[in-house]
Formats: sequence, structure tokens, C-alpha cells
Amino acid sequence: MNGRGLRVLVVDDEMPARQRLLDLLRKEEDVATLAEATDGQAAVAAIESQRPDLVFLDVQMPGLDGLCVVEAVGAERMPLTVFVTAFDQHAIQAFEANALDYLLKPFSDERLEATMARVRARVDERGMRELGARMMGLLSTPSATRRPLDRLVVKGKGGTTRFLRVTDLDWIEAAGAYVSLHAGGKDLLHRASLTDLEARLDPQRFVRVHRSAIVNIERIQHLEPASHGEFEVVLKDGARVRLSRTYRPQLEERLGQPL
Repeated sequence: MNGRGLRVLVVDDEMPARQRLLDLLRKEEDVATLAEATDGQAAVAAIESQRPDLVFLDVQMPGLDGLCVVEAVGAERMPLTVFVTAFDQHAIQAFEANALDYLLKPFSDERLEATMARVRARVDERGMRELGARMMGLLSTPSATRRPLDRLVVKGKGGTTRFLRVTDLDWIEAAGAYVSLHAGGKDLLHRASLTDLEARLDPQRFVRVHRSAIVNIERIQHLEPASHGEFEVVLKDGARVRLSRTYRPQLEERLGQPL
């Protein structure tokens, strides 16, 4: 344990839940400072500016959720993290395998004490590097245990971070180790593979039409027939994307009818 005590950040969009946790933590002798954040964007800013030792992070928040906070900060740069969740037992198993600990709402005073014991043991025994590996494992858990993305955390020049609403996307194009996000006439580079991103997008809204392209179904204007059973997907902004024969069945399944 460090001599100055723990700097703790509590992140939860629900005031009663946040206040209960703050009240309990104030009773802990080794908690030196307490801070709070009411949403994911505020959490990212607080983690990067205050560098807390420990974060209690709500998983389910509107906008930028707990997992997106981890992505925005970077798993290897996250403080010790305890997830606070209302997920069912099946989903909790994924968090338990990869995170330092979790608190299932509503939790008892005794459960928090057990969590703090684990925190102290980790601070005494191990550094942040192992936690980073565990957090990376969490980010790669099967998409069945996670909600579809509603925002993308896009790093820009000069270290800026932009939160792009997924519903604003027109289409996404593979670009080597990156993807090019086309939204409202603007193109943004985002470090991710097209396959990984496809797994985290809402399949009711986004569909893969080519090995190098995903389109937002809401942005499709019409289809124009091409050769050998392929189509040109014409989007509302005038962009054209090829629908290959390989991915044509996926669009037909989503539409519930043949093309």
C-alpha cells in the first residue's frame, strides 16, 4: 500500500448509487481522496487528469458506457478498476474472469469490504501491467455479453479524443490497420479492424456488404445491379459501395427477402 493512501474515483450516472458508494468509501481509513463522475466522458477526463489509484466504474451508462471508458483511456493505462453492474450472473462471469472485481447492484456493506480487501492485496502484490492485460482480456470478451456500441472513441491529432455517435455513420471502409469512418461528408481514421468493429455494431442497423465495407442500412438510397449477381449500393450522400456475392446473403437475411 502506498503511504499517501488511495485516490479513488466513483463513476455512476445514478445519483443514489453513486452517493451510497461514496458514503461507504469515506469510512475506509486508507482512502485519501474521493472524486466522482456522472457519465463516461467525465470519467475519461477525470482518469486522465487526476490519475486515481482506483476506479469504481458503472458498466451500464447512457452514451459512453464503462467498457467504452476503458477503450478511451487505454486498457494498459487504466487504474485498478472495480466494475459496478446490474448484469445477470452469466454476464458477470466474464467480468469476474478479467477484472479486479465487480459489485452487483444492490451490494451489501460486507461485499464492498471484500472488494476493498482485494484492492489492498493487489496494490501490495502487483503492479498495473498485469491489470492492463486483464483489461485487454475484458475488451475481447465475446460480443454476446456486451451491448452494441452507441459511440466510437476516435483519437485525433494532438491527442484529442472525439466521441462519434454510431448512428451518424454512413459507411465504414477498411484501411489497413485502421478503418475509415464516413459520416456526414467527413472521413475519420479509427484504429480497429473491420471484423472486430462489425462484431460490436448493431446488426439491425449495420451490415457487411464487402470484405472491405460495412454500410448503415438507414443510409441506403437504392441498389443498382452490377455484373455476376453483384450490386452497387448507392447511399443517400451519393457514395457508392460494392455489394459482393459473398455478402449478398447477409443483406437478404437482414431484409427478410431476396434481392
